[in-house]
Amino acid sequence: KRVSIGVELLADPKLFFLDEPTSGLDPGLDKEMMRLLRELADQGRTVVLVTHATANIEVCDRIAFMGRGGKLCYFGPPKEALRFFEMPSEDLKYFSDIYIKLDQGGNGKDVASTVDYWSQKYERSPECQKYVKSQLKSGKDSTSKADDSIHTGISPLKQLLLLSQRYLQLVMRDRTSIIFSLVSGPIAIALTAWILRDETPLKKLNPLEITQGPLALKVLFIFSCIGIWVGLSSSVREIVKEAAIYARERLINLGLFPYLGSKVAIRSGLVLLQTLLIVAAVLIGFKSPEYNLLPWFLGLGITTFLTLLASVSLSLMVSALVKTENEANSILPLIMIPQIILSGVLFEMTGLAAKLGWLTISRWSIGAYGILVNVNAMVPENTPGLPSLADIFEKSDVYNATWKNLGLNWGILGVHTLVYLIVALLLQKRKDIV
Repeated sequence: KRVSIGVELLADPKLFFLDEPTSGLDPGLDKEMMRLLRELADQGRTVVLVTHATANIEVCDRIAFMGRGGKLCYFGPPKEALRFFEMPSEDLKYFSDIYIKLDQGGNGKDVASTVDYWSQKYERSPECQKYVKSQLKSGKDSTSKADDSIHTGISPLKQLLLLSQRYLQLVMRDRTSIIFSLVSGPIAIALTAWILRDETPLKKLNPLEITQGPLALKVLFIFSCIGIWVGLSSSVREIVKEAAIYARERLINLGLFPYLGSKVAIRSGLVLLQTLLIVAAVLIGFKSPEYNLLPWFLGLGITTFLTLLASVSLSLMVSALVKTENEANSILPLIMIPQIILSGVLFEMTGLAAKLGWLTISRWSIGAYGILVNVNAMVPENTPGLPSLADIFEKSDVYNATWKNLGLNWGILGVHTLVYLIVALLLQKRKDIV
């Protein structure tokens, strides 16, 4: 029972409707549950509950007795009910006798007559005047002009701020997941750097070696895969796990843009932290390439950030698509495999395969990394009279070190992010129809 209420508290509601919250509990737990509800009320929440257990009814501010036929026979403080129903004492041990009084009669007609008596008595009573009639306000005259300064609901901007604050609190509570998501990338890079400690994969060698270009692409491929996997795994459950809460809050004017925007805002902050840590690990573990279009650390940071952000957006789209968290976890390998195979590093991509590669994040992420490192400049010229080196490694237009090419790769990563978020928004909107 308490866990059920705790789940509802995640959405920070101000109003609770509870049906028989203490049913099936022993007297001790019954009392503890009523005390818990009292604490919630003392915190400023309104708790409305239906109950037939009267042992701890004194914790309630107001009670309502409903007679057969749905007629109100009493509304007011618990102890005043004893006096109203003419109990022999104000001792709460007599409280259950009120049920007997409201159900007196040999048949249904007599019971209805008894209920009418108490209902009419209450309507004429001082208690009704004090606790019901004096609290009700008459509605506005229909001819009066509406006050345009009064707005119902919360503005989208305020919703975004509130949802972002709430989501940040939830994320910060799961410290273990945050730590793993922040350090997994740097650890993988550090391991790669340790294995290649005797190699120089990113800084152009002099004289050139035919093996450096393929090695550089392998390292850049690892950078890209790390960013994609970290982004996918960190956010793939973020929407589906809140499905029940989202459905309830959507009924009370939760906006789609503020909801998804809060996820993107907080995750973007985490992506920035992940980017800084990954960049630091790369700069420490590998010799930086020569200045090409812009400083290596800056280009590395931008590309890593865009790769992570696109991956997070893709995972949010998947989270909006699936129905359970298990489905979300199971689909991750199906997303990651095309990113590996269609990246253009493991195999030469031509024809339809190359076109399909455009749909992957890895193709554009590795392309941007390769441009920044200037992989094409690592290919030595063929020596006359010796076999061609094209079978080992050759230059590719994908890695042409130009601003236009770099901007294209960054731009496509941004398009991936935008498309995934739009699809996630449409998937969430479709749930309104379902």
